[in-house]
Amino acid sequence: MVAVAPQQRHDRVPLGIAFMLAATVAFALSTAISKWQIARFSFAEVLFFRTVGSLFICALLILPRTGLRVFHTRRLGDHLGRNLTQAVAQSLIVIALGLMPLAGAVAINFSAPLFATLFAALWLKERVGAARGAALAVGFCGVLLIAAPGADSFRLGALCALANAVMFGSVTAAVRGMSATESAETLTMYQMVLLTLVFAAALPVAGVVAPAGSDLALLLVNGLFNGLGQYAWTRALALAPPAAVGPFYYFTLVWALLLGFLVWGDVPSPSLLAGSIVVVGSGLFLLWHERGRQRAARRGRE
Repeated sequence: MVAVAPQQRHDRVPLGIAFMLAATVAFALSTAISKWQIARFSFAEVLFFRTVGSLFICALLILPRTGLRVFHTRRLGDHLGRNLTQAVAQSLIVIALGLMPLAGAVAINFSAPLFATLFAALWLKERVGAARGAALAVGFCGVLLIAAPGADSFRLGALCALANAVMFGSVTAAVRGMSATESAETLTMYQMVLLTLVFAAALPVAGVVAPAGSDLALLLVNGLFNGLGQYAWTRALALAPPAAVGPFYYFTLVWALLLGFLVWGDVPSPSLLAGSIVVVGSGLFLLWHERGRQRAARRGRE
């Protein structure tokens, strides 16, 4: 049975890649809809309806298999802390979408894995090393390439996007620590429930505009796309190793560039393209490096 398991995992890699590509399409569409809506509604209202739709689709996909036992946890405080941080991070990226081109916000968000490496070193006591440190420094230079040019609103938007990347990096590190005891389904359902409650509480402060029929439908469709993206992303990581499916997540940037051009007429600047290549390249290098470390660790145990 031990000898068959690696082949079984290998056979599931193409399906994992398919799920990851589906996740990138869903996330890009959700992000584009959020950018469209932030011109009409407050960030809290956009995110509230998005999480309601996401909660519906995730509950539909997860609860029939798990029932209410999915909410059994001994780490409620950790779930609360993680999702409060994630609520702030999501608020920042939606605000950034209203201030800068779609592809620029998405590209800066791809620096989150670099910050996750940093937070994993601080909180989980993982060794950074020269390679990880170099990837972090080079990736941050790519962020500066994306954020530096343009008007003040672009720079303010870039700062919000960067703050989101930093906070999302901390959330990623927290999830890595929690995954030792919490299933992907438990993490996902607590995320959707708690984020819905947080954004509902923020509505009176941020403001509410009663959406018309078409706007209400689009607000909920945004949540459906985000929920499908979350589910497909989780399935991809369950089916195949992160090193096999992770690189395909960067296709989100391709769809963001395309949607930005088709919907808003955004033509990517040379600095945006160069910075995106640097950020994505740094992330891919980290994936390759981590895969090598895992292989070396397995050989050492044999």
